[in-house]
This record gives sequence, C-alpha cells and structure tokens, in this order.
Amino acid sequence: MPSGWIKSAEIENEKGHLIWSFDILKPGTRNIAEVLVNAKTGSILSISKENPALQAAEEKADKLKY
Repeated sequence: MPSGWIKSAEIENEKGHLIWSFDILKPGTRNIAEVLVNAKTGSILSISKENPALQAAEEKADKLKY
C-alpha cells in the first residue's frame, strides 16, 4: 500500500501460524486494507479491504474475545 499509512499493527497466532496484521488507511476514503504477513518469512499472506461497518463489527468481536 504505497499511498497509505499504518493505522494499527499486531502480531497474532492464526491457525497455528504467527502473523503480523496491519490495518492500512487508504487516502481519500474511510476504508482500510488489512494486510496479513507471515512473521517468520515476511511473505504477504493476504490483502483484504474493509469498509467502516466491517471494521466496527471486527472491533466488537475482538472486544468479546477478551
């Protein structure tokens, strides 16, 4: 995401793999791109787009976990 900036980053254990999860703000929009990176190899595992409604639902689910 060359034109974006990192909103948040966290290291997670997903399905037995250690990954970095980056939320990157996209300029001119309220959407973010979530980029998952393998913490051991540095390879990009996935890039997904999230709109504000999806972001809010994800934050709510994360709060329920803890």
